Amino acid sequence: MRQLLIVDDEPIAVEGLRSGVDWASVGIGRVMTAHSVDQAKEMFREQTVDILLCDIEMPKGTGLQLLEWVREHYPRTETIFLTCHAEFHYARAAIQLGSLDYLLKPIPYEELAAIVAKAVEKIEQERRQSEFSQFGKFWVQHQPVLTERFWLDILHQAIPAREEAIRRAADERNIPYSDQLVFLPILLRVRRWYRDYSLRDKKTMEYALRKAAEEMLAQRRERGFLISVEDDMSLVVLNGEKEAYDDERLRQLCEPYIEACRTYFHCDISCYIGERVRGHEMAAIYQRLRRLDADNVAYDNRIFRLGELQEAAAPRALPDMHPWGSMLKEGAREKVVAEAERFLDNQVQAGQLTQEVLSPFIQDFQQMVHYVLHLKGIMAHQLLSDRESTELFARASRSAKDAVLWIRHIVGKSLDYADTETLAPSVVARAKAYIQQHLAGEISREDIASHVYLNPDYLTRIFKRETGLSISDYLLRQRLGIAAELLASTDQPVSAVAVRIGYANFSHFSRMFKKYTGMNPMEYRQSRQHDGGGGT
Repeated sequence: MRQLLIVDDEPIAVEGLRSGVDWASVGIGRVMTAHSVDQAKEMFREQTVDILLCDIEMPKGTGLQLLEWVREHYPRTETIFLTCHAEFHYARAAIQLGSLDYLLKPIPYEELAAIVAKAVEKIEQERRQSEFSQFGKFWVQHQPVLTERFWLDILHQAIPAREEAIRRAADERNIPYSDQLVFLPILLRVRRWYRDYSLRDKKTMEYALRKAAEEMLAQRRERGFLISVEDDMSLVVLNGEKEAYDDERLRQLCEPYIEACRTYFHCDISCYIGERVRGHEMAAIYQRLRRLDADNVAYDNRIFRLGELQEAAAPRALPDMHPWGSMLKEGAREKVVAEAERFLDNQVQAGQLTQEVLSPFIQDFQQMVHYVLHLKGIMAHQLLSDRESTELFARASRSAKDAVLWIRHIVGKSLDYADTETLAPSVVARAKAYIQQHLAGEISREDIASHVYLNPDYLTRIFKRETGLSISDYLLRQRLGIAAELLASTDQPVSAVAVRIGYANFSHFSRMFKKYTGMNPMEYRQSRQHDGGGGT
């Protein structure tokens, strides 16, 4: 319901208009009144005025002046003028200012009601046009996003895989869709990137890949569209009519795209071509394409059709890695890497490398390397927990090429570190440096061993062999040595000196200091100051 304001300097005329029309029947829910231009302006400031019913001739400001003000400040208000004079210049001025109509007093209430109803209908029509315009603008801007969300819900079965459910969802979302449409999906999977992109740069490259796929595969909007299903994976959905794309045409589309990805975007990619299906069958075909990608651990930069990887020969048994472990213990890294690469290459050439072969192979190889590191006293979970190692391991089971990259990395990093550990002084020097940095805090043998990636017992053995002291004795001597220097050269309270080297218990500090120097802290300070300072 709309709100109407009657403005006339004659109260009787105002009351007659207010009570003479069945306002609710013409869409008016509230009738307000004012007797001057100033009162009318105040009413506009306080209330929403949809329709202004105004006398032209009023003291202290005319209806035309009010209309001019209303047009400037409240341009959506519709205005109907009332006057006792049928003078043309009034009518012309009213029309120029945008008045909806011009009525002569006395006004038949039926005619007034009809004109107000006309004003209400005009307001409603403009509202609908405005909403439609806003929706149209929204749709143009967001329709690709809304369409992609619709298809993602189909692929992930947030919309059930039934014709009526998909049709209803399309209607609710105003998505163009027909049960008769046939689709041909192509899954695009980035196998690996050859440059270490930042997160921002990687997002930029992924966007470029998608745009290239739209231009080179879908080509035109009416022929297909692209859905980003997750990082490094997209689904191109083409027109599935048989005459649109045959096998040769699909190959002509995919091969240049794969080459462009290698040349310009520095990545390996594979294309998995599905079968022609209707909308309610898309979720099932999408899952089959994903399984095809997961099963493809042997080949990069190739085009596959459903069923091509299902005829792989029965896999051979996994290799015995005990000899590899012996070679690794002796430092023969090249031989171990060559043996692993030879096994994987033979599996690929024989068409026998599958996910069921590659995953346990990776697990066995990792176990072998960890065992060798254990024998050398090196903590594998510490040495190989860096970002590069964990990312390479996460990809190792995805393809033979990723497996080789990880094998070369883990063997190289492990033996490089093991080689440095044969030089015990370097390990001990790093352990000492770590101790010096943490003397004032809590520090344990395990903390130090973790810092140098060694088993605590193994570190203790080589530390004592090199220094003649256990780690705990060395730590104690370092702390008490610093305490002795502070007592001799500063006026810090003994309690502050104790805290400075990590002793919260003053009594325990005093006992340990006396055991170390033969004197308690105060005696030591007095003796050093009497002697003019100095060390222990």
